[in-house]
Amino acid sequence: MLTINDLSLRIAGRLLIEHASLTLPAGTKAGLVGRNGTGKTTLFRAITGELAPETGTVSLPKGTRIGQVAQEAPGTEEPLIDIVLKADAERERLMREAETAEDPHRIAEIQVRLADIDAHSAEARAASILSGLGFDAEAQKRPASSFSGGWRMRVALAAVLFAEPDLLLLDEPTNYLDLEGTMWLESYLSRYPHTVLLISHDRDLLNNAVSSIVHLEQKRLTFWRGGYDQFARQYAEKAELQEKSRVKQEAQRKHMEAFVERFRYKASKARQAQSRLKALARMQPIAAAVNEHVRPFRFPNPAKAVASPIVAVEGGTVGYEPGKPVLKNLSLRIDEDDRIALLGSNGNGKSTFAKLIAGRLGLEKGTMTLAPGLKVSIFAQHQLEDLRPDENAHQHVRRLMPDAPEAKVRARVAQFGLSTEKMDTPARDLSGGEKARLLMGLASFEAPHLFILDEPTNHLDIDSREALVEALNTYEGAVILISHDRHLIEACADRLWLVDQGTVRPYEGDMEDYRALTTGGASRNREKREAEKASKAERRREAAKRRAALEPLAKEIKATEGLIERTRKRLEAIEAQMADAGLYERDPGKASSLAKERADLARTVERQEEKWLALSAEYEGEMAE
Repeated sequence: MLTINDLSLRIAGRLLIEHASLTLPAGTKAGLVGRNGTGKTTLFRAITGELAPETGTVSLPKGTRIGQVAQEAPGTEEPLIDIVLKADAERERLMREAETAEDPHRIAEIQVRLADIDAHSAEARAASILSGLGFDAEAQKRPASSFSGGWRMRVALAAVLFAEPDLLLLDEPTNYLDLEGTMWLESYLSRYPHTVLLISHDRDLLNNAVSSIVHLEQKRLTFWRGGYDQFARQYAEKAELQEKSRVKQEAQRKHMEAFVERFRYKASKARQAQSRLKALARMQPIAAAVNEHVRPFRFPNPAKAVASPIVAVEGGTVGYEPGKPVLKNLSLRIDEDDRIALLGSNGNGKSTFAKLIAGRLGLEKGTMTLAPGLKVSIFAQHQLEDLRPDENAHQHVRRLMPDAPEAKVRARVAQFGLSTEKMDTPARDLSGGEKARLLMGLASFEAPHLFILDEPTNHLDIDSREALVEALNTYEGAVILISHDRHLIEACADRLWLVDQGTVRPYEGDMEDYRALTTGGASRNREKREAEKASKAERRREAAKRRAALEPLAKEIKATEGLIERTRKRLEAIEAQMADAGLYERDPGKASSLAKERADLARTVERQEEKWLALSAEYEGEMAE
């Protein structure tokens, strides 16, 4: 059990957490959410003992093993599988001791303990975790030094997962995973046998991998049961109720104050006025619900449309070295209103394809035709390093608008979603999310017809991701998305392309199908869908046969309905004439005739309605069989 009691944490003089308390029972899987900069990572440092609290305590049962991803990614010459195996310190120590132990009793103890911790299946478990994170059998034998930093961070994640600590702390683990790795991690964490506290802005991960949410807001921690969507709904309902209570209390307060002001000096009402004064003093003010505004993203729409297809590739081959293609047999088109998400594991060529379409790589073979006047822009996380660290956002934009008035430049920076204060902050001092906003704004500055975004959400919190979804859905140009955020893909993309086996091709399924494909359930899903489709088709055929057989009955029902409708209209006309009181004096014979006709028509309607009910019951009964 993790117990946080009256905890206050301060960093560089700034109070981030104040008198917060929280209890997580053993085995809880919780997501820690809150705006960027509220102190989530600082809380992790307090839990691990790296940071001493200003007040309060963090308590864990004695002997609790805490695990988190190492800050430094392994870069040694050891094979990946060995690095992961060494993460289980107890197993490693026992295995070494087993090689040198001579005392029979101690040897027996070691073997019993190794059996208890399932040490002999360790290599298979380590290989399974590495495989889930994208390393095949051959890659697992390669030294860590042969991989880039992002892939090494996956090894660090694999190591902590293999060690199975009692309390697993994960801080944005999907930032260095692709979509496939993210979906695997989601499944793995949902089955993890111990306590998990997870910092993440990935909505699907927080919906499927955890069963509770810890919300850090206004320096306090609040525990909520359920996944993120359930939390968001309950939080909104609570905020709405709080605001209603506040408005009601404010009205009550004003009424009481008015009563006191009016009657406090009147002898007959003095006691009541004093009573209300005491009630006012006891009344605890209800705080206004905090509604932290998220600045929107705004991407300028293309000034002039171009003809579709805006991009057409025929028989294309692309790579970085002659004769070593990364992608080949590319034959596809992109239209002016396409919203395309690229699926496929990292290393399969998604970024290579994006660079080709953006004009940063040329074809070795084949042809690529671009619409005249086409503007293509690309945003990629690695471009954050291209920002000039000493220049602020205003200066970056000024380079693109050298002759524009100051007000116009600042208005353009404001469209990036940066506050007035942040406009003048050097790029090196901006947060990751602020740098991403600046870079996206610069990338879309020229109002491209096609906007390519490669992992745009890595540094964005959940609310900023929702703002990005809204901006992309408002943007009128074409979009290509590369993202591990499934929610972003499902909310923005209407076409899926799979980058796999050295080519790019349309993927006809949806994200649930792709999830099944990556977890080995694709064939079962396909069989199920085909069976359902066949069943529906059979039901449609049977229904068509029944309708054909019952067509004479249906015609009779329709004819009866028509007769009833005509008879009712005639009845209404007769009743309108008989409503004239002078008719009986002017033409008694006609009045008598109309009265007789009305009675006959009423009986006709009654008989036809009975017939219609009987026919309808027969028809529905036959259709239901």
